[in-house]
Amino acid sequence: MSRRVLLCPVTEVPDNTPKQVFAEGQEEPLALYRVNGNYYLTDDLCTHGLASLSDGDLEGTTIICPLHGGAFDIRTGAAIEYPCTRPLRTYPVDVEDDHVYGMLA
Repeated sequence: MSRRVLLCPVTEVPDNTPKQVFAEGQEEPLALYRVNGNYYLTDDLCTHGLASLSDGDLEGTTIICPLHGGAFDIRTGAAIEYPCTRPLRTYPVDVEDDHVYGMLA
């Protein structure tokens, strides 16, 4: 069953730059993105190596891992650049009263 958790105010999410967030009850950090007014949420840890994706470069809806240069589509989690082959977990996001919420498992 999913639970809705507060992530942060919308004013704290920069355009086209990943932001690391910590959700209540979640042990691992998440990566939050705003691209063209749309919000996306993924696990922050790269599926290939121990690297924080929120330290990576965001090019459109592609996050590039800072460790090995692999990449993921933040909309779907699909691994789109080698050496990343396993998909990244994504989560639904909604905005209410100028705050960003994520739906976490």
